[in-house]
Amino acid sequence: MKKPSRSPLNTLTLLVAGAALAGSALFAQQQKKDEPQTWEEKKAARFTGPNDEQKQLIAEAVPSKATAKPAKPRKILAMYRCEGFIHTSIPFGNYALQQMAEKTGAFSVDLADTYDIFTPENLAKYDVLLFNSTTHLQPNDAQKKAILDFINGGGGVVGIHAAADNFGDWPEGVAMIGGVFNGHPWGAGGTWAFKNEDPTHKLNAAFGGKGFWHTDEIYWYKPESFQGRDKLRVLLSLDMSKEANQKALDNERYKDMVQGDRKDVDVAVSWCRKIGEGRLFFTNLGHRDDTFWNPEVMQHLLDGIQFALGDMEVDTTPSAEAHLGDPVLAPEKE
Repeated sequence: MKKPSRSPLNTLTLLVAGAALAGSALFAQQQKKDEPQTWEEKKAARFTGPNDEQKQLIAEAVPSKATAKPAKPRKILAMYRCEGFIHTSIPFGNYALQQMAEKTGAFSVDLADTYDIFTPENLAKYDVLLFNSTTHLQPNDAQKKAILDFINGGGGVVGIHAAADNFGDWPEGVAMIGGVFNGHPWGAGGTWAFKNEDPTHKLNAAFGGKGFWHTDEIYWYKPESFQGRDKLRVLLSLDMSKEANQKALDNERYKDMVQGDRKDVDVAVSWCRKIGEGRLFFTNLGHRDDTFWNPEVMQHLLDGIQFALGDMEVDTTPSAEAHLGDPVLAPEKE
């Protein structure tokens, strides 16, 4: 049977559609090509601050003196590379560390974003290895060993915010930090209630024995990865007695992950612990740029750093064994 012939109009329509598809594909390819590809290109695109006004705010928020007198000159190596999401707050955190070093004299700080820092010889120059919102880092086996040997041998490790979105395929690295990212129902645009788990602990001195409200993005952690209160001294957690914190779990992405009463959901935010001969301090605060001009958070960070450096003796008995009194809840929001 003879096939019906295409009309000139149909042929033209097909040609136009084909050209449009080809053009869309070429445009998408060009867009992808134009996107930053290397780490250097990506950080140049993402790191736009702090400006002079923001630097001033950070400088004013950073403590003016060390909480503890350093036993000797202390050095911090602050890593800020990302293989996953890149937080715009990273340069704000870096600047806060530099200001903290300058104003308090508690330490000096070197900033780094390359994997070649993770050698025994290089790490031996430092008292603390700090991860400033690093994501999805991929150290090789020798570098992993150098990091673990550093902390087990007496070094300190500090993690800020997305330091808990690292090492997903390296269980020992996840355990070192305390857990790994499992979403953030409590988003960066919300103001959340925080419970002071340990109101008399030295690392919580900044909060004056009180719970509080703060605007930031807060993670929870994969249950199988979170080290828990039998290993960690939990300092701050989300106050899940507050409706604002509970309502965040209405999000379709997360609501099926809640088992039982929402009031019983446990979301640790800051903690410390001993690891071998070394020390860990982690805080999930720090997603937002403006967190680094919050004076209480900056004091909390300084005290955690001084603990990790070895200049501040604190109780690291895991929360489950410490026989703590009742935590202090956040006040009712006005």
